Amino acid sequence: MTQQRQGSASIEQPDYWWYRARAELLHAALGDHLGNPGRLLDVGSADGPSVTWMHGAEQHVSVDLDPRGLVPGQGVRASALDLPFPEATFDVVAAFDVIEHCEPEARAVSELARVLRPGGRLLLSVPAYQWAWTDHDVRAGHHRRYTQPRLLAAVEAAGFDVRRCTHGFAGVFPLFAVERLLRRVRRSAPADDGLPQPSPTVERLMLGASRVEQWVLRRRDLPFGSSIFLAAEKPV
Repeated sequence: MTQQRQGSASIEQPDYWWYRARAELLHAALGDHLGNPGRLLDVGSADGPSVTWMHGAEQHVSVDLDPRGLVPGQGVRASALDLPFPEATFDVVAAFDVIEHCEPEARAVSELARVLRPGGRLLLSVPAYQWAWTDHDVRAGHHRRYTQPRLLAAVEAAGFDVRRCTHGFAGVFPLFAVERLLRRVRRSAPADDGLPQPSPTVERLMLGASRVEQWVLRRRDLPFGSSIFLAAEKPV
């Protein structure tokens, strides 16, 4: 059984523009599905910048393979493939950019379902489009990227009822597509390390586009984008 890759780039660079934008986009897309949970499980919690909007839960439990991403007293070092909690423990389970790191996929999603109480909510995000696969995905420890039908099939196979499924990062999608094409063209060159560093001007433009997208996501789904956001419910 393959574990998900340890560690997130957000641990070393939590103020990176993508993590800051993702936090706001997730909130805009999935915040209405959070409710007022008594117990919330945050799987892959090293991505702290993306989950601060969920900290209103009475009990917020974090899980990650990398202890650097865990808050003492709140965090548990464990794999998404083998969550150390009894069945039906949590009101909300969130796993943002986690299941693409997990193999087998079905085991990870079934574990998220197992620890969620009937009527509880699942909140997910995953990277979009297998055509966008590059060396970046390899270094990140991804096993796959997703289309909406692929993600829906995985979640529904675990028994969930999907409440929302939308793309995200549509506003910066042209830049994403160009960057992925350039990575493919340069695939024979030595792999670089770390996150791409845009100029201050480009970063401001991308954050501005993401702020406009937040407004749109609160009102409608987006048909394209480099991420997919999903909210689902475990039947009673």
